[in-house]
Amino acid sequence: MPAPRSSGFRLARLIPVAVVIALLAAAAWWWQGRDQAGEQRYRTAAVESGDIRVAISATGTLSALSTVDVGSEVSGKVTEVLVDYNDHVRKGQVIARIDPDTFTTQIAQGDAAIASARAALANAQATLRNAEADYARKRDLAQRKLVAKSDLDLAQAQRDQARAQVAQNEAQIRQQQASTENAHLNLARSVIRSPVDGVVLTRAVEPGQTVAASLQAPVLFKIAEDLSRMEILLAVDESDIGQVRPGLPVSFTVDAFPDRRFRGEVRQVRLSATNTNNVVTYPVVVSVDNADQSLLPGLTANAEIEVSRRDDVLKVPNAALRYKPTGEAAAAAATPDAAAGQRSGGMNDELPKIAASLKLDPAQQAAFDDALAKLRERMAARMAAVAQQQGQNGGGSALFGRPPGGGGPGGGASQANGNDPAARQRRLERINQQFGAFRDGLRDDQRKVWDDGLNALVSARRAPLYVLADGKPKQVMVRVGASDDTSTEIDGGLKAGDQVIVGVQTGEAPK
Repeated sequence: MPAPRSSGFRLARLIPVAVVIALLAAAAWWWQGRDQAGEQRYRTAAVESGDIRVAISATGTLSALSTVDVGSEVSGKVTEVLVDYNDHVRKGQVIARIDPDTFTTQIAQGDAAIASARAALANAQATLRNAEADYARKRDLAQRKLVAKSDLDLAQAQRDQARAQVAQNEAQIRQQQASTENAHLNLARSVIRSPVDGVVLTRAVEPGQTVAASLQAPVLFKIAEDLSRMEILLAVDESDIGQVRPGLPVSFTVDAFPDRRFRGEVRQVRLSATNTNNVVTYPVVVSVDNADQSLLPGLTANAEIEVSRRDDVLKVPNAALRYKPTGEAAAAAATPDAAAGQRSGGMNDELPKIAASLKLDPAQQAAFDDALAKLRERMAARMAAVAQQQGQNGGGSALFGRPPGGGGPGGGASQANGNDPAARQRRLERINQQFGAFRDGLRDDQRKVWDDGLNALVSARRAPLYVLADGKPKQVMVRVGASDDTSTEIDGGLKAGDQVIVGVQTGEAPK
């Protein structure tokens, strides 16, 4: 009977098999990695149709449109305080009283002084009548040479003195009357009334307190005139203030109502800049409707000023505009002929949209159609000439007037993208010349809309996006519009649903 085989013998036979399996697995892994190394994988995102809202953030404090400081014009002890915090008051309503005894005493003194002055006036008038009679007698006697001339002069002087005394007593009466009227005014001022309809915000006086109004009127109450309309004073950074103008919509939140968003509107952009630690801000006043009076004065508002809003536009993620291919992919992606065609076609498509917003009459529409047809003919002729030159030069670089591969930062790429300021100005001048007759036939309001739309169209920045074509990136030139934190408006060359490259995949490809 043969002896059993040892375990060492079986292990010796298994080792070569394991080595072969490991070598085959390593070879398969190497071959798969080599295939994947030659194929670049991209991350893409779809072009979407939606809204883009561009807003500026700022903080400020809520306050009433008009806050009135109510003080006292007279000094004295406060005898009554008839309102408290948050009380609603009406114009003319009594809200406090000051002790009137001082002023009633002054009125009594004034009345007595007036009576005394009137008695003195009666005495002076009697003296005047006697002096006038004495002067008349001596004048007759002097004409008959019966009295000396000096006696007549003395009688005349006594008459004049009596007249002056009467005038003095009349002035004293008026003075005492004025003093008494002032005492009556002070008595009326001892009753403090609300100057407006509103709400009492603060009360700085208590019964029994002495008010001293010798230098300036002390503030006893603060009354908010109307809390159904409020305002926010925002501090907007100097880098953003150029975009802010009256009428822009504002949305804001307050910590008191964190789940609620309120609305307002820019009412005023003030020119009084504030410099705090080398940070320059400008005050912007926002009007707020507070019909339910849920907002309170003094609340801190975290606001967003909507400086631009684009509804139902094509938009792409901002990452798509940041992506740039490198190496051979960059050379393969460049399509300058398509970029030129998109610029021309975009202009032809956008000008009719601007014209449609003007509500042209038949004569104006005919002038526009004629100018647009000539523009298209001129662009078609230029494209044909460029295509012919491209064929003669054996490449597309002649279209942009630069050597092949000259899309670096030296300026050729900027001009190709239509972002060169000088090129924009020349383009605007050519269009203005082409549509000059049409523009002259517009009304003033139409002309402004046309100029604004044309300037916005010509000055729009152009940038390349990249789509996948046969697994390779292909450049598509688009006009770039408004942008928020996540998306940017685009126009030209793409449609909703198109996939644009936003980056390159890293790591192992998904199975």
